Amino acid sequence: MPSRAEAITAAPSVSLDRVRAAFPALAQKVNGHPLVYLDSAATALKPQSVIDAATAMYAVDCANIHRAVHKLSQRATAAFENARAKVARFIGAGAAREVVFVRGTTEAINLVAQCYARPRLGPGDEILITGLEHHSNIVPWQMVCEQTGAKLVVAPMDDRGDVPLAGIEARLGKNTKVVAVAHVSNALGTVLPVRAIARLAHDAGAAVVVDGAQAAPHLAVDVADLDCDFYALSGHKLYGPSGIGALYGRAALLSEMPPYQGGGDMILSVTFERTLYNDIPHKFEAGTPHIAGAVGLGAAIDFVSEVGLAQAAAHEESLLAYAHERLGAIPGVRLIGTAPKKIGVVSFVMESAHPHDVGTVIDAEGIAIRTGHHCAQPVIDHFGVPATCRASFGMYNTTAEVDALCAALGKVNALFG
Repeated sequence: MPSRAEAITAAPSVSLDRVRAAFPALAQKVNGHPLVYLDSAATALKPQSVIDAATAMYAVDCANIHRAVHKLSQRATAAFENARAKVARFIGAGAAREVVFVRGTTEAINLVAQCYARPRLGPGDEILITGLEHHSNIVPWQMVCEQTGAKLVVAPMDDRGDVPLAGIEARLGKNTKVVAVAHVSNALGTVLPVRAIARLAHDAGAAVVVDGAQAAPHLAVDVADLDCDFYALSGHKLYGPSGIGALYGRAALLSEMPPYQGGGDMILSVTFERTLYNDIPHKFEAGTPHIAGAVGLGAAIDFVSEVGLAQAAAHEESLLAYAHERLGAIPGVRLIGTAPKKIGVVSFVMESAHPHDVGTVIDAEGIAIRTGHHCAQPVIDHFGVPATCRASFGMYNTTAEVDALCAALGKVNALFG
């Protein structure tokens, strides 16, 4: 019997040309050049099947869910709940009711911070995070600390952009109530050993929250194997629509938590004296949800599963190695973040030009990268630079596109060097 990870990554070999043909955005020219899209860590391009699935919800099954007996509502409800089941299977949740639809990873973490952590924490309690977190896994915990008197503790990052496990273990103690970590760093691509972190955290009596926004598109995620209590992901990173994401939570914990917002569909009964809340996951989904977004996310999971995560990951790993070699050979380029375990993200700076100037020059060549602090300002501050250039890969990128990036960086040196 194959493992769950083996089962979800097993797929017929799909050619790179066929993968690229599925993404209509890649057919365009930008500033007279074929688009070279190297910004998938910010948001991934969408395959036509995802666009079609979301469009069909508006064109055909345009109805609200859970509220009517007519056929359109029944079809919309079935499509929405089928998408929830797809997410649950994709991440290895024990049941679909452990998956809450949210706007994205940011809302998911805020939900956990306010509904799980805030009622349980007080002065002297601690929340442990790491030095490579995205702002969405820093600021919500700072807010909870301000609200409860708890303390935020940070496990340090080293100069490779890694977080040594010993640094996490040294900061765990009887006061640690929550450990919140990124599965993969958005700024550097570092992959953290979540399973080992979860074991240490649970031994200390702490709950484990994982920011999986950058991991879900690239790694075979199994929340049962990771042994985390909460796992958050965003649809738009996973080749799906924006404005939709999912929070996995253990059923026992979600059942104990108060709802995040009040309104329609999250109730069983409402009187002026008392409201009875709906069962999980619906008690966390007040109001009309992003129905087309959820269905589009389900279609994205279908697409990724068809291509095969193992095939996509191997391709992106080879691109990462090629990019490190090519970029490292360009005069004046300094790679930022060289941890031994990474996914396809390359951050760098150039001696000749500020990252924003680099981004502007290469945009004229039709090349899209991200420049700035990538919503991870403490990471950038650690390396003593004002910003970095970040090239990030998806399943559709090619070595020729890495070559185009390097050629454009040569033009930057020629202009500013």
